Amino acid sequence: MAKNYLLIYSEQLATDIELLCQNIKVPSNTLFQIRKSSSSVYANIREANYGQSKADMLSKFEIALKECSETEGWLQLLFNTNGIDEETYKSHRNLCGRIRRMLIASCKTLKESMK
Repeated sequence: MAKNYLLIYSEQLATDIELLCQNIKVPSNTLFQIRKSSSSVYANIREANYGQSKADMLSKFEIALKECSETEGWLQLLFNTNGIDEETYKSHRNLCGRIRRMLIASCKTLKESMK
């Protein structure tokens, strides 16, 4: 069976963000928001694998894409306010970027197949 890299990377993101949140001192609301958005990326990609239709799968991927963008925004905020260092920021941002590009390609492919 082929590896589902989108699922693997999204699980890595959610796990990494959870571990990050356990080790940084920033406002609890910020921690809640970044945990929520990163875990939503993973949850929606996981759910998309069992979508009821291509339209359902597309919807889940589009939600995951929005949540991925939100996660990138929270990472930027954490970096800008010295909550995380540059190396941590870039590492997580790059993972988000990889997931985002894969989601964009997946959405495009699904839309084409639904025509």
